Amino acid sequence: MKEIGGDMLLVAAMVAATMLTRFLPFLIFRGGKPTPPFVVFLGKTLPYATIGLLVVYCLKTPILSVASQLSGQNGGEIIKNPGAWGIPEWIAVFAVAVLHMWKKNSLISIGIGTVLYMVLVQAVF
Repeated sequence: MKEIGGDMLLVAAMVAATMLTRFLPFLIFRGGKPTPPFVVFLGKTLPYATIGLLVVYCLKTPILSVASQLSGQNGGEIIKNPGAWGIPEWIAVFAVAVLHMWKKNSLISIGIGTVLYMVLVQAVF
């Protein structure tokens, strides 16, 4: 019984935090007033910063893996598996870039790039 009370308190805290993040902008920025310039700036720049962060996050492991292989930190043995060299990641990145330049649709380019990456990792490499 004691655990249920703690679980309910945890769920209540999560609900309160979620509701606060959803309703707070409407309370701060009431209708009829112009949006502050700083918020407009964040709205224009944060999507690009988020994409940059995701690219760095997704490619850090293959880049560090290749660097450690080239420096001999893995016991001096060069790994023959192309997947360990980041090939699937770079193919998917190239496909996303080409698809986005061609179609100019983020959902299509990211969706097809993700499917391509998963096929490469699961079936090819």
